[in-house]
Amino acid sequence: MKELDRASLEQLALTLMEKQFDRVPKLREFHEGKWIDRGHYQRHMIEAILRIRMNNVADAYAVYKASYGDYKLAGKLARYLAEELGHEAMFARDLSKFGITIEQINATKPFHATLKAMGYLRLATDERGPAPVALWDWYLEWYSDRYIPTVTKAAAEAFGHEYTSGIEAHINFDSSREHDQLMFETAALAVEQYGTVADAYRDLEIYMELGGDYWSELYAATAGRAS
Repeated sequence: MKELDRASLEQLALTLMEKQFDRVPKLREFHEGKWIDRGHYQRHMIEAILRIRMNNVADAYAVYKASYGDYKLAGKLARYLAEELGHEAMFARDLSKFGITIEQINATKPFHATLKAMGYLRLATDERGPAPVALWDWYLEWYSDRYIPTVTKAAAEAFGHEYTSGIEAHINFDSSREHDQLMFETAALAVEQYGTVADAYRDLEIYMELGGDYWSELYAATAGRAS
């Protein structure tokens, strides 16, 4: 069986990200730290909290599915879930500096693209086991390692370091525990046990397209509306 190759997966991710950069207004500039808008950034951070909560549920379901036949994989997924639980509080701390309360966050409805992504993960896990969730988690960690430090630096320069202390703590936490490497190993193991490399590539294409949908919704609801 063909194994998941990290270099090929990362190259595909870069290619697919370029497609989204060309698709969504200001997306490239945002990720290069050349453009930042207060409302856009705040709403993005709110969505991060909402997505983390739902992602924890998706991860827990993947652990449940893996626990029936592969304890090694279940253990890796469980470790990741345990280490990520509660991290939305770091983001909420930053948002509180903007005057955004936890009640306001809780009252915010997720964007449609986020709900579609979570729905896809649930249905794909029912059909193919934990591999789609493991690949999704790797995608999130790859994205975070590659782009979030630049975005966070731009936010700190624009708004002040006190507005980014929580997300900086999250970046440092993930880096210290090598979550990118952990989740690639987990995804590779999950693909070996529950799917194919072709499935993983197809899932990544879907995740990137849903990501572009999210960024389009975010821009339209914030900076796009203002302009």
